[in-house]
Amino acid sequence: MGEIIETVGVTGATGALGRIVVQLLRERHPNIRTVALVRDPAKAADLAALGADVRAFDYDRPETLRPALAGIGKLLLISGNAVGERERQHRAVIEAARDAGIGLIAYTSVLRAGETTLAIAAEHKATEAVLREVGVPFVLLRHGWYCENYVFRVQAAVASGTLPHHAGAGRISAAPRADFAEAAVAVLTAPEPQAGKVHELAGSKSFSFADLAAMAARISGKPVEAVHLAKPEFEAAIVAMGMPAFVAGLIAKSDHGASEGGLLEEGGTMERIIGRLTVPMADVLKAALRG
Repeated sequence: MGEIIETVGVTGATGALGRIVVQLLRERHPNIRTVALVRDPAKAADLAALGADVRAFDYDRPETLRPALAGIGKLLLISGNAVGERERQHRAVIEAARDAGIGLIAYTSVLRAGETTLAIAAEHKATEAVLREVGVPFVLLRHGWYCENYVFRVQAAVASGTLPHHAGAGRISAAPRADFAEAAVAVLTAPEPQAGKVHELAGSKSFSFADLAAMAARISGKPVEAVHLAKPEFEAAIVAMGMPAFVAGLIAKSDHGASEGGLLEEGGTMERIIGRLTVPMADVLKAALRG
């Protein structure tokens, strides 16, 4: 394995994104000590088996934060999923990171957090402000949407023949979580300094919901039509797919944000960072619909 050259911590390491980041770090950079920071270490046995150092780390238990960050040089702060609580949680982590002497925080924000109309952006914008206030060196990994966000809707559409949406003709530059994870690893291990940089990360090729319906029809061999609905009808359609009402509201807001261009990003930053085009939405759907 060779001499350990640095230590990288990953918060939310048992989550969908964090788990991939830890796996990639262990596979590609065995000379980096990888610390998996998790709320429940019992759920991280697979990461420990890979050689990750698993430590208890709970955003809502401040006493767990600073001790778990000891010895870490760089930290990937993956935003929490407790909507409405994230600014408080992230502040606790950022202040603990400052106290622990961490040299760089990479934070998973949202596309164009400072000016976007996306409803979820407020907590990300606030967290970016906290990073500046606290003074820890940081790099922003501003994420677009994940391809996986749309899979359950497409699966329902293939069954029903209709893909309801609230996005109009808005285009979405989505990429799989694995590509975002690869970008995070590339930034965390880059030889050049990253502090102060802002990376707007998104898929290489955008699509509309009409495109998404056409993909679903082509892959499944069944007719699928995209249908734009007003917000109340759209939310009801999402609830009918089995989602809670509050989730339907969040999805309606994200679709509306797409209609205003909030999920379109054509700068090509992600492909430059990972050294290739991102995996297209059609490939993700093929795996989901044929798997």
